[in-house]
Amino acid sequence: MIIDILSWLLLVSGGLVGIVGAVGIHRFPDFYSRQHAAGITDTLCAMLILLGLVLQAGLNLAAFKLVLIFMFLFFTSPTTSHALANAARHSGLKPEVDSTTIEDRSRD
Repeated sequence: MIIDILSWLLLVSGGLVGIVGAVGIHRFPDFYSRQHAAGITDTLCAMLILLGLVLQAGLNLAAFKLVLIFMFLFFTSPTTSHALANAARHSGLKPEVDSTTIEDRSRD
């Protein structure tokens, strides 16, 4: 009973993190901030959902496969985000900068 409740809490919180990431992708102004929202929430969302599924599966081969999937995503998602941002920077895409922020910094 407790494992089922914990599992559903992890699944629902993973879904909510995914929704927050989608809102961040929609609301942020430039590529780099959108990429940050996607990269951070992608890994956390996958971790929570896969952990919830592991608790649902119990100790068997399916849980082992879910752990392997998580390990793969844990290493490839941040690497992919970094590679995309690096490629965008090398292609000349510059981040949007608010001009008032730069002026405020120059006064200090």
